[in-house]
Amino acid sequence: MQRLLTSATLVALLVATAAAFAITERLKLTKSAVYGTQISKTFSPTCGCQTDRAKIHFVLRRPDTVDVNVIDGHGREVTFLAAGEPYRRGPATFRWDGTTSAGTRAPDGLYKVKIHLARQHTTYVLPNTIRLDTQAPKVVDVTQNRDTFSPDHDKQADYVRFSYKLSKPAQLILYLDGRQILKTHFHPVQGRVLFYGVAHGHRLQPGDYTLEVGAVDLAGNRTAPPDRVSVRVTLRYITLASRRIVVRAGGKIAIGVSTDALHYIWQLGQRKGRTHGPVLRVRAPGRPGLYTLTVTERGHVDRAHVVVK
Repeated sequence: MQRLLTSATLVALLVATAAAFAITERLKLTKSAVYGTQISKTFSPTCGCQTDRAKIHFVLRRPDTVDVNVIDGHGREVTFLAAGEPYRRGPATFRWDGTTSAGTRAPDGLYKVKIHLARQHTTYVLPNTIRLDTQAPKVVDVTQNRDTFSPDHDKQADYVRFSYKLSKPAQLILYLDGRQILKTHFHPVQGRVLFYGVAHGHRLQPGDYTLEVGAVDLAGNRTAPPDRVSVRVTLRYITLASRRIVVRAGGKIAIGVSTDALHYIWQLGQRKGRTHGPVLRVRAPGRPGLYTLTVTERGHVDRAHVVVK
């Protein structure tokens, strides 16, 4: 009798296991009534940009009467995007502007989307998290490897390297005269960026420039102009220390030359040569008159008038 009970129990367990397996497999084959979800990861209602609303997109497998709610991290309803509205089978798209059902601005934080299908008596809380973020990134620190550079491709001080640290992940932006001239591709909290003296597709002329450093985060928040950090740079190629030299016939000329080039070309009257160093030393022509001293480096030129008495 005990053996029969044991056999019967074993058979019952096998039947129950097989039934549970069949149910599980059938559930696996049952397609979700909501699929193809595309949810904005982050947005800022105050950015005044393309990411000022969160996009919520999904596809209904069958027509239904739909409720779509935004809920906070505690599962509490923040606002509704659809309430008892009939929708056909296919795609459905909603946009949330960050306001609550009371018409106030929802606080910064993480939110999710809850979908209820009345006909199918089913509720889904989508796993995608929406981050509402209205805080603009701040520039915590900026340092540069040099103040003066010459982007002439001679591998001598061709760029200025800015090392920076931000308050949050964001793209660094350089501004000149209030206009954006450079933006990084990625969103690190800290990093480096190289400035080669190009603005709006053109190489800047030699001179002193004040750049502003700001940033834009993933939600589209930008550093406000008053909060940007100013940095000074000087772009120069080759420059003579004086525009006018007075010297006696046959006398010696010593004039400063500002350049980072290893060598440069000089010409005075019919004579010319190749030299290096911060001071150019040449002999003046033997006849009185007005001459031009020219220095050249990789196509960049500077000149000075030489008065020989």
